[in-house]
Amino acid sequence: MLPKRSLGTQGLSVSAIGLGLMGMSQSYGAPEERDERESIATIRRAIELGCTFLDTAEIYGPYVNEELLARALKEVGVARESVVIATKFGFRIENGKMSGTDSRPEHVRQAVEGSLRRLNTDYIDLYYQHRVDKSVPIEDTVGAMADLVRQGKVRYLGLSEAGEQTIRRAHAVHPISALQSEYSLWERNLEPQIIPALRELGIGLVSFSPLGKGFLTGKINETTTFDSTDFRNTIPRFTPENRKANLALVDLVTRIAEQKKVTPAQVALAWLLHKGQDIVPIPGTKRRKYLEENLGAAVVSLKSEEMAALDAGGASGKVSGVRYGPVQQATIDR
Repeated sequence: MLPKRSLGTQGLSVSAIGLGLMGMSQSYGAPEERDERESIATIRRAIELGCTFLDTAEIYGPYVNEELLARALKEVGVARESVVIATKFGFRIENGKMSGTDSRPEHVRQAVEGSLRRLNTDYIDLYYQHRVDKSVPIEDTVGAMADLVRQGKVRYLGLSEAGEQTIRRAHAVHPISALQSEYSLWERNLEPQIIPALRELGIGLVSFSPLGKGFLTGKINETTTFDSTDFRNTIPRFTPENRKANLALVDLVTRIAEQKKVTPAQVALAWLLHKGQDIVPIPGTKRRKYLEENLGAAVVSLKSEEMAALDAGGASGKVSGVRYGPVQQATIDR
């Protein structure tokens, strides 16, 4: 069984590795590759192995990912308190598509009711603002979120992709338990300012895309092609030229994995787990075999010299290509 880790100082305890559910409904691979029965079997297997921190959002689908999780939990038949459900609000959804951000207090109150209904639950364990809404003061948004805690509809609060000053302002209104943001061997933007601020304030870090959107598994190279619907086609770091340049990092991860008789994915996740007890990665997968591989990272031990080599190999300036294009980057609060 996976060990537990704490997010924040308010009492939120989660499995040391979580499961990101987004890919079960969108973004990765071709639509025909998605199989609800296998997705539900993957969620079931995760819970059996102690991976009980389950991450979704209203925008995934939209809406259908939360509904999938509800069906899975009903079928598995676990007690509600045995899992930690995290979901997110913060986008305006029109005609089945995202059309900007919306974190007005009245929208927060409306969004939580929709998520509770779709998740078929009385409460959400961790409720995130998905993206900072620059048109609404964060104090107003977090004030509305805090009301949900007082009403018992939400247990703990989180932010996603927020910048340092936004985090500090939010935390002054109501304790923030977790920041969710991309952090991995090849995406280190949090290290200069965000991680020190989180540790100062006692806020945990939930790392999404901990495997570099699949790149750090060693199964992608410059000739790999993606389905036309795969969002990696829009990411500058995934151009063939940048992928080719970044294979040096994958080669390093692979060499260490071979020495330890584990997989590159397990090394990449172990690196994150070794970066601090306040960090919880949530690798996404829609198949049991990759879930089991990912969870195996919890028992991989890295020596100090291996950590140093990995730190250096993925350091800022050594990774080719920016994280996002201009439109996507504009949604990030830093």
